[in-house]
Amino acid sequence: MYKYDVWTFNDSVPGPFIRARVGDIIELNLTNRDETGNPHNIDCHAFEGPGGGAALTTADLNQTKTARFRLLYPGLFVYHCAAAPVPVHIANGMYGLIYVQPEYDTLSSVDKEFYIMQSEFYHEPPEKLENGKLSDKVKFSYPRALDETANVVVFNGKESALSRDAPLKASTGDRIRIYFGNAGPNLISSFHIIGGIFEKLYRDGDVVSPPGRFVQTTIVPPGGATIVDMKMLVPGTYTILDHAIFRLDKCLVGYLNVSGKARPDIYASIEPPAPCVGCKLHP
Repeated sequence: MYKYDVWTFNDSVPGPFIRARVGDIIELNLTNRDETGNPHNIDCHAFEGPGGGAALTTADLNQTKTARFRLLYPGLFVYHCAAAPVPVHIANGMYGLIYVQPEYDTLSSVDKEFYIMQSEFYHEPPEKLENGKLSDKVKFSYPRALDETANVVVFNGKESALSRDAPLKASTGDRIRIYFGNAGPNLISSFHIIGGIFEKLYRDGDVVSPPGRFVQTTIVPPGGATIVDMKMLVPGTYTILDHAIFRLDKCLVGYLNVSGKARPDIYASIEPPAPCVGCKLHP
């Protein structure tokens, strides 16, 4: 894979996971340290008011903007940069999630929580260097983004964020919760975990309505989010993916490694398991 200069909130893609409660007032300080001279801001889907706060927070290089927002509604919401051109700022990595708890939290307690965002990158072919070799770095492609032909689709901002670099980990008996968002900027996600069932599904980040029960796959549009709860019963590796499954070959895969004692009462065979050699889905 190639190197790519991402744009970030707080030096990470996605930006920080923010947790607050209905009725809280958030004081947001945004300092722009982008030496390219691009202005930046925050459009938070949890903020009520024009632009989701974008006009109040637009900052030029070395400028700090401060704004305050009262949180009126509970749920899981996307935030992103909305400086022009908006889709370019999102495509380059400026997004994150905020969870606004209801006044009285409606979610049951869990053993572990995880934060995942899906997004796409669009880039030009690598440039040819003076030595005749191709550069190992690529640049953003507006035409490819406009055509919605992603080069790479990833979890948490890079190819191996949830696979080789940092797979998720749990133990049998754990109840886990995943806060999942789709930054897009273009593609709908069919979020799925192979071998797992979403015991509870808070569709569209709605934590007030009764959750869906025992769901296999959930649709999350660009700019949308969802919360899923699972109970891990059987040890092994569970594959995290978008069930638009050819995206696997565009780097969209992650793993949840579950340790613990075998459960032959649930999952067993006469012959030992034989994983597919070289398979990205069943490592």
